[in-house]
Amino acid sequence: DDDDDIPQLSSHTLAALQEFYLEQQQREGMKTSQGFNQYSIGSIEEDWQLSQFWYSDETASCLANEAVVAAGKGGRIACVSAPSVYQKLKEQDGEDFSVCILEYDRRFSVYGEEFIFYDYNHPLNLPENLLPHSFDIVIADPPYLSEECLQKTAETIKYLTKGKILLCTGAIMEEQAAKHLGVKICKFIPKHSRNLANEFRCYVNYASGLD
Repeated sequence: DDDDDIPQLSSHTLAALQEFYLEQQQREGMKTSQGFNQYSIGSIEEDWQLSQFWYSDETASCLANEAVVAAGKGGRIACVSAPSVYQKLKEQDGEDFSVCILEYDRRFSVYGEEFIFYDYNHPLNLPENLLPHSFDIVIADPPYLSEECLQKTAETIKYLTKGKILLCTGAIMEEQAAKHLGVKICKFIPKHSRNLANEFRCYVNYASGLD
């Protein structure tokens, strides 16, 4: 019988899988019944395979507020691989600034025209309507702690920004951050909703409220 070659899940594994899907359905149901806010952090769950780790609510709020102040009235903010800051900015529903999200994960396309597909391996492969030096501040959180990833993301940042840069990455990247973007480490310590093994820091190239 050909069916003999098809691997079968054990009853224990099958039960665990059914429980997982049931919990997922319940979570989705709760989101709908509670008038779910699509911009709240966690509305799109972390995908660790994409090296995604969302900021804590407090950190996302702090970085969003810093971006609004740095951008100024009517300012434009770009969030590069920093979706939780984008979500917090959208939660504010502010009319004094505009924001877009550059992200590899296409789940964020639910945010419509503000979503721009972005792959750091092709740092300048951007839409034609994304003009150079058109953002008052760029917030970026490169997905990997490698110089290659930082260097390529830096090309994107320098293309987009009018000058101000807010970089979030590991403390071990301090030297490379200064080398590629001319940014200095801040006193503010960003936190994630799940604790990371690597120490994380923020870096800026302007007088910020993060010191």
